[in-house]
Amino acid sequence: MIDGGPRPVAPFSHAVEGGGWVMLTGQMPTDPAAPDGPLPEGIDAQTRRVMENLEVVLDGLGLALSDVAQCRCYLTAFERDYAAFNEVYQGYFPAERRPARTTIGVTALAVGALVEIDCLARRPD
Repeated sequence: MIDGGPRPVAPFSHAVEGGGWVMLTGQMPTDPAAPDGPLPEGIDAQTRRVMENLEVVLDGLGLALSDVAQCRCYLTAFERDYAAFNEVYQGYFPAERRPARTTIGVTALAVGALVEIDCLARRPD
């Protein structure tokens, strides 16, 4: 668990590491400073909050988004939100160094979120 990281919404760790690979659990758009507060409104704000939460967890491990090799993204309103999600998401990675990614439409997410993202990072050699 990462000090100051988002409060888990289920029984899991923020991340697990093995062999230089770090698996980050899916992050929700909750505010670590106000975990019981309302979620941000809309896919843009929720995507930013999720990405910020990933950065908090990565930073707590001495890593950054530049160490991310792969992301899995989950959207509850795929057709409606996919384009807007991509607009926000792409701003967190340089075009020449984007991680591999899969985006999946799902029927629901914990805490009523519109988006959740998990990722796999690699510790630099």
